[in-house]
Amino acid sequence: MTAREESSSPRMQRSRKDALLNQMRGIDRKKPQVEADTVTLKRAAARFEDLAEYKQVQMQKLAGELVQIGNPFYRTHDVGAGATTQIDGRHLTNFASYDYLGTNQHPLVHAKVQEALARYGVSASASRLVAGERPVHQELEGRLAKIYGTEGAVVFVSGYLTNVTVIGGLMGPDDLVLHDELIHNSILTGVRLSGAARRFFRHNDMAHLQELLESFQGRFRRILVVAEGIYSMDGDVADLPGLVALRERYGFWLMLDEAHALGVLGETGRGTFEHFDIDPGQVDIWSGTLSKATSSCGGYIAGNEALISILKGTAGGFVYSVGLSPPLAAGAVASLDLVAQEPERISRLRRNGAQFLKGARKAGLNTGLSLGFSVIPVIVGDSMRAARLSNDLMAAGVNALPIIHPAVPEGQARLRFFITSEHTPDQIDEAVQLTAECLEKLVAANFGIASLDRQAMARLMSEMASDG
Repeated sequence: MTAREESSSPRMQRSRKDALLNQMRGIDRKKPQVEADTVTLKRAAARFEDLAEYKQVQMQKLAGELVQIGNPFYRTHDVGAGATTQIDGRHLTNFASYDYLGTNQHPLVHAKVQEALARYGVSASASRLVAGERPVHQELEGRLAKIYGTEGAVVFVSGYLTNVTVIGGLMGPDDLVLHDELIHNSILTGVRLSGAARRFFRHNDMAHLQELLESFQGRFRRILVVAEGIYSMDGDVADLPGLVALRERYGFWLMLDEAHALGVLGETGRGTFEHFDIDPGQVDIWSGTLSKATSSCGGYIAGNEALISILKGTAGGFVYSVGLSPPLAAGAVASLDLVAQEPERISRLRRNGAQFLKGARKAGLNTGLSLGFSVIPVIVGDSMRAARLSNDLMAAGVNALPIIHPAVPEGQARLRFFITSEHTPDQIDEAVQLTAECLEKLVAANFGIASLDRQAMARLMSEMASDG
């Protein structure tokens, strides 16, 4: 090659690369191109510190510092957490983990996980569409399909991702999503991604849902109605009979999120449809997570063959994501096996939930709408009081986390207690008693947002602004 040929080679390579990229973009270089005016705009990049979301976090932090409340979040557990845990070397009764049926530390589950780890390694190492498919994925999906009596199921690497991906993929700008006002954030994110119109109906209010369905008749290509089996913040159950009746009349798709209901509701833990003795085929899309009763990680959809084929062939969160870790899939299968072999775990969970709910109400605690299955809130009012109550309980030997604004409306802040089959009656009674005693002291001291020194708060905010 001559020196001239050598020097032109990089130019030729760039030319070929540009031609290939233009072909991919659908640009025909033979056609005359309109040259855009080149205007240099000088614009400073937005600062993360200026975002409203950051300021809200800082406000909560400042309020905590003002009244000397330690951050109750991100507590580091030294061991596997279940009915008990260990934090900073202290042994605690734990109501902050959703190992509902006590499978997380069970030897049978660990053995199956270790077997899968030895055979497949830690990761699927690829999307299942190309090289990430493993027999344990199919085994888990078959087990889930059998639970719901559906033609198929598909598992994803995240429960949150599952709802986002499914709604984002099935719905579009010409569609409508109607959801319960207390629906999980993952549903809302999926609707935003889809571009569909969105309306909420009042919590478990079938009359309001019917009003909306009547008003939107014929205005949208598709309508999806979404509810939760057990509501994650409040612990009550969807009105599935009412939803099914409306589905039969108005012909919408019905999606039920079973994240907190699988393994909890129904005599054998199959979920909301078993609880109400309803044909599961009356629900079009069953969704859920693998991190609750099955003590693993990931999410799932169960439905008919067409739905599952669409998701496995087009859903971004499946096609363009690595497959679920094989050991995690094996752990979920083993947990389902364990529950099938020991159904008394479900009975114990139900008994423990009823005991906690009865004791809390007797002690004068506000448990809201909870029916006492797996999630029981203790509503305390403002966010500062909830955070302080959590810290006071922690000091007394009970780990229960606060749910504060904006996860719930201000004035509805709470401690959320996750009940498991492995809690003992004494642990439950002690937790209820300590919660009532600690809350009574905070109420007597008028501890909360109303007691803040607003002038001191204003000074701190001014200092924060000047530092920014």
